[in-house]
Amino acid sequence: MLHETPKNVTPEKRLDAGRLQTGALLIIAFAVVLFLLVQARFILISLATAIILFSLTSDVINFIARQRIGPLRVPNAVASIAAMVLIATALLMLTSVLLAQINTVLITTLSYTERAPSAVASMFSWLGEDSEAAIFNAVRSIDASSYLRTAASQASGITQATVLVILFVGFLFAERIWFETKLENFIGDTRQAARVRKIIQSIIHRVNYYLLVKAVISVITGGMVYLLARAFQLELATAMGIITFVLNFIPNIGSILATGLIALVTHVQLGDSNTTLAVFLIAAAIQFLNGNVIDPMLMGRALRLSSFGIILSLAFWGAVWGIPGMFLSVPIMVMLLVVCSHVPGLRPFAILLSREGLPDTEQMLNETAERDLFQKQPKP
Repeated sequence: MLHETPKNVTPEKRLDAGRLQTGALLIIAFAVVLFLLVQARFILISLATAIILFSLTSDVINFIARQRIGPLRVPNAVASIAAMVLIATALLMLTSVLLAQINTVLITTLSYTERAPSAVASMFSWLGEDSEAAIFNAVRSIDASSYLRTAASQASGITQATVLVILFVGFLFAERIWFETKLENFIGDTRQAARVRKIIQSIIHRVNYYLLVKAVISVITGGMVYLLARAFQLELATAMGIITFVLNFIPNIGSILATGLIALVTHVQLGDSNTTLAVFLIAAAIQFLNGNVIDPMLMGRALRLSSFGIILSLAFWGAVWGIPGMFLSVPIMVMLLVVCSHVPGLRPFAILLSREGLPDTEQMLNETAERDLFQKQPKP
């Protein structure tokens, strides 16, 4: 059998072979990165959380460092130490409150295990007696104690993650003073380093803005749900408010879970279908108002991400990192949107990630004008 010699290989075949090789390398690289993301998930989740917290406080540190006490200016080291102490205190307090509420929910859930099957089955009584009996048997067969033990063991890992996040934030604060020097030496081009610095600042600004707006909306939603639970004298009113606040950081799915959870708690505790329906409708109205009216109004067009892209990001990071990945899915998507919008070759991906298809239009035009002006200046 005759083999084709290199002389008979056409340029088209060489191009196809090169594309096939590049595609194979990309698939292998993606598989390796995915493997590392899954295997090192605990450390990477803690690192991603630390980077987000560091970006949230970097502007505050710069503001503190610019202040003067008489003729003296606050040193960067003092500002960094003060911010580090505040972050560590806030994280430890938040962890203690969260663990206390988780403990309350677990204890209350144990007291509800006997009446929960009948209460849940009664919610589906409109399907008929056979369906109600089947749901009752299915719920009663669930070993709630084993799930509660698993939840308690996973909750204990929150403290370990908090300590690791604090350590990562401390190392980031120690490195922030030399970051610009390292960036310029690493890139080797002052103009290109300035462009990368602008991209990083844009990422920090947009992620910070998203998290601050989301935190405000989540606080309002959690407070309203707490008042709703208190009005109907639910035992887990405080826990429902805190859980709603936390779940609101998960896009789309979080609000649905929070609404269904408070309705389930209401029905298990009170056992009245009309009251359960009233609580469900009021909680759904709260979520709809805050999520579809106030949220888009405060976010602005710059942070309106594609709904389909959010679902894909939520599914991917949820599959890779679990529940923490769901919380981090939107900040990671915002970072990708900013990076892709500043890199001409990746701009089509930024258009797909944005809702209106116009990511960072005004900023891109300003940067283009600055680049053209720089190129028109006579060289020395």
